[in-house]
Amino acid sequence: MTHDRPSPADPRSPLDGILVADFGRVLAAPYATMLLADLGADVIKIEHPDGDDTRAWGPPYAHDEATYFLSVNRNKRSFQADLRQPATLGHVTELVRRADVLVENFRPGTMDKYGLGPAEARRLNPGLVYCSVTGFGAGKGAALPGYDLLLQAVGGLMSVTGPGPGQPVKAGVALVDVLTGLHATVGVLAALRHRDATGEGQHVEVNLLTTLLSSMVNQSAGYTLAGAVPGILGNRHPSVAPYELFAAADRPIVVAVGNDRQFAALCRALDVPHLATDPRFSTNSGRVAHCGRLAALLGERLRQRTAAEWFELLTPLGVPCGPVNDLADAFALAERLGLDPLVRLDGPGEEPMDLVANPIGLSRTPPRYRRRPPRLGEHTDDLTAWLEGPP
Repeated sequence: MTHDRPSPADPRSPLDGILVADFGRVLAAPYATMLLADLGADVIKIEHPDGDDTRAWGPPYAHDEATYFLSVNRNKRSFQADLRQPATLGHVTELVRRADVLVENFRPGTMDKYGLGPAEARRLNPGLVYCSVTGFGAGKGAALPGYDLLLQAVGGLMSVTGPGPGQPVKAGVALVDVLTGLHATVGVLAALRHRDATGEGQHVEVNLLTTLLSSMVNQSAGYTLAGAVPGILGNRHPSVAPYELFAAADRPIVVAVGNDRQFAALCRALDVPHLATDPRFSTNSGRVAHCGRLAALLGERLRQRTAAEWFELLTPLGVPCGPVNDLADAFALAERLGLDPLVRLDGPGEEPMDLVANPIGLSRTPPRYRRRPPRLGEHTDDLTAWLEGPP
């Protein structure tokens, strides 16, 4: 099921009236500004004359546009701007003067070249919430390039991800960028709350490295609190068992047992009830200590049925499990569960496109889908006229 754009009778959005000057490029910052746009903010995407790099990041393409760009730029207007041109810089400076929020992910110091750094921008507009997204902060790491793959390596994520020791593998999506975009959004919303109470803007700073360290949660805490440096466990969990991938008769299946009750139910279903009282496996800590032997015993049984058969048998018993789906299967599952994962957008003279819906549910002020991702410079003329007029 897809959702068409809301009608004018739909309820107000929580960020109606918030104007965002979006200098973000590629993924982390554009993801943050798209979330703000979905919640009602008017986001104006400032683009280099050649456009955001991701406009050329394909295949795949949809109707001659890179799906990478389309994935994080709906609900925005595109303003094509060469900041080296005084007239254009004047228009952009006027936008910053009028904006509630500015988001940028240039290397530290770049915005200062145009008189739009955090200090200068907030002198122009004391109530401005100015959000900077960097790879490694604005200090000693300012010159380091903030590419997601690099962060997954140096930030420790690849050290715990892969099929086995000495075989690090990146996540299949630019996960650090997405997590950083989420943290940037939270920071902006908190700063807007403060601005509404005091009239005072502030500088919000997020970086990919410390976002990743925070997002590694239990793995990071294991190091900071207990000095434990984790390694690659493949599809196993460092603290819970059985919590891993198994081979069913036809394809892989995940079993994610989180407590003794679930383990006992699993053992009964697999016709090995004695394992639940075996001293090696009766507690979670014991199962973790003997996870290899346990996996071998369970694997013998799980290979006897298909993944779908195990899912149908184990799920009603309260045993978390599921097949390894591809994206087509995953969207189909969300549809079957009534989660409405898609939104259909179009524009004048444009073919409709199905994009991933915002996952945030709000009972009174839900996300709204007003615009398809913009063509490069699509709104430049209209915005120029507005910026040359009265505030």
